[in-house]
Amino acid sequence: MSPAAPHSAAPQACAPTTDIVLLAGNPNTGKTSLFNALSGMRAKTANYPGITVDLRKVTMPIASPDQSQPPTFIDLIDLPGLYSLEPTSPEETVSSEALQGRRLGTPAAVVLVLDATNLSRNLLLANEVLQLGLPTLAVLNMIDSAESSGIEIDQEKLSKQMECPVVAVSARTGFGLDKFHRELDALLAKNRATPALPIARPSCSVGCTGCRYAATFDWSESVVAQSVSGNREPRNENYEWIDRILTAPLVGTLSLLAIMLSVFFLIFSLADIPMSAIESGFGWISDRVDGIIPTETVHKALWIPLITAIGMATFAMGYRLAEIRWGKRAIGVAVVTSLLIALLPLEDFRSLILHGVIGGIAGVVVFLPQICILFFFITILEDSGYMARAAFVMERIMRRVGLPGKAFVPMLSAHACAIPGIMATRTIENWRDRLVTILVLPLLTCSARLPVYAMISALLFGANPLLAALTFAGAYMLGLGAALLSAWCLKKTIIAGEAAPLVIELPPYRMPTLRNAFFTTLDRASVFLRNAGSIILLISVILWAMATYPKLPESAVAQQNDSAELDSGSLAQQSLEYSIAGRTGKALEPIFSPLGFDWKINVGVVSSFAAREVLVSTLSIVYGMGEEGADDEAGLVEKLRRQKRADGSPVFTTAVCFSVLVFYVLAMQCLPTQAITKRETGSWKWAIFQLVYMTVMAYVAAMITFQSLAALGFNA
Repeated sequence: MSPAAPHSAAPQACAPTTDIVLLAGNPNTGKTSLFNALSGMRAKTANYPGITVDLRKVTMPIASPDQSQPPTFIDLIDLPGLYSLEPTSPEETVSSEALQGRRLGTPAAVVLVLDATNLSRNLLLANEVLQLGLPTLAVLNMIDSAESSGIEIDQEKLSKQMECPVVAVSARTGFGLDKFHRELDALLAKNRATPALPIARPSCSVGCTGCRYAATFDWSESVVAQSVSGNREPRNENYEWIDRILTAPLVGTLSLLAIMLSVFFLIFSLADIPMSAIESGFGWISDRVDGIIPTETVHKALWIPLITAIGMATFAMGYRLAEIRWGKRAIGVAVVTSLLIALLPLEDFRSLILHGVIGGIAGVVVFLPQICILFFFITILEDSGYMARAAFVMERIMRRVGLPGKAFVPMLSAHACAIPGIMATRTIENWRDRLVTILVLPLLTCSARLPVYAMISALLFGANPLLAALTFAGAYMLGLGAALLSAWCLKKTIIAGEAAPLVIELPPYRMPTLRNAFFTTLDRASVFLRNAGSIILLISVILWAMATYPKLPESAVAQQNDSAELDSGSLAQQSLEYSIAGRTGKALEPIFSPLGFDWKINVGVVSSFAAREVLVSTLSIVYGMGEEGADDEAGLVEKLRRQKRADGSPVFTTAVCFSVLVFYVLAMQCLPTQAITKRETGSWKWAIFQLVYMTVMAYVAAMITFQSLAALGFNA
């Protein structure tokens, strides 16, 4: 998720008219891939009452065997992976309590996902779930991989041993999904007629833990012996030599760097055409909108429904309209906004639409192709099994700086957004290790920084994808290096202590599917737009107002109009400097001039304090409004390249670009992350400490960068 507040609760998901079906299983069983295959583009993320972990769910129909009956609707909820109902982390606690009916109410059924290539590993959890007495459908996932490895599973015998229906599927290819729907509907129909009872499982009369696990082990061995034949323990001997290379200390680290650099190179190579198309598209939209904006104030009433629709759609992206109280708020804000807009003078109304709304949104959306391409390749690497090897390689480095091995998963999550990364630290048992991880996670590159990185890389090396990729990769490495260095300093000073080791399961290599990568990318991109869209549009409108008011006195305007030496661009520039935004930026010049920032960049720094990605839309608005009469179809990068200081020198020199990049790599420019840090640590003390140390580090590093490059002649 983007740096926005966690999704609002969705109590309608638990309505009694819709059955709740829980999707449970061990990690690395393909559970989430199965969920993606079943949900397609309809999945949503929701926080249920009392649950602080985001759960993905989809409402879907299950066809009834009796064609005369209407379809059954279920809420399929993807639970975090767990190994046992005796949890060892907050995520496993949520899954365990949901299965036992203590979180979401008693579920109508459980879909238990089993790895067909390693059935025995999954039977501990299976035994515990079956003892709950819930209607259970066992799903043998990755059946195609099992068959290609020489594993033969007798589904009838397995069903008899487990005393529940069994269906074989492949989430990767879609095999067996139709049968899955039929079996699940039949199971739900049967449970409505005759509720299930707890199934007696082999147990020890003494009841001790050791004996209970021994009995479970004996039962699982019996199940495997009677239902599995062929190559029961396949070995990936063909791939062991790859693991020896990819997990080696030196070669593994270099391989990781080479892979990530290749991904960044592909980002800039492949995204150029769609980005140009988006820029041209927004330029065309601006021209069309400018042409139909009314010339008479009375015609402005025609725009009220349009602005209302925009407001409702924007707020609906951040808050679910299904929850009526948020729906009323969205409608109310949209109506009030429309009425205020209707009172604007015609020229201000035109400026708001072109510069505030279209310009602000375009400044961020134009970089969406690069974000999507990054998410796509990261998903490919995750599905192939490589990211687990990357975690193993990084663990050696992390241990040396005091970070626990379990911090890798939160660090990986933080590359999408720091908020889920911080929430994922709940898997770290040691409080000191968890606190250090929380404090350094915002230094890692999140999706909100990507538009800033892309903008600066394009400014510096727009015509050279390789150098742009190196700049992009360098920003990633700087953030990672700063996080590791900060962790080392914290562990040596105020939060001293030894880090816990990492125990990780290396999944087998698998061929990723384009379908799953596409849907995962679409989901992450939609989350980015949904969460960022509301705040970007809101801040863009506020910033437009700050950059528009107060108006330049009429006497000054008349004097400018009488001067033959000054053009309309100079008048627009003077008006911008006279506004609240201009005065704020000018007031901050003594503070940020050592970093090479001009007053317009200062406005971007202030406005992006709420969310980093707002910098791009801010610069689009501020520099666009100071270029009256300029080519409206020119992209943001081109507008920034032609900006000049009072002495005629360019604003965005190499030194300034790198200074801005370093500042945004290291600065804490995200209020929602601060709120999550406070919630997870239980104190504003650590949230304020995080803000202060990151801001100071960003300022000092950016100043050193600018002054050093300027001394070398890169500020001209």
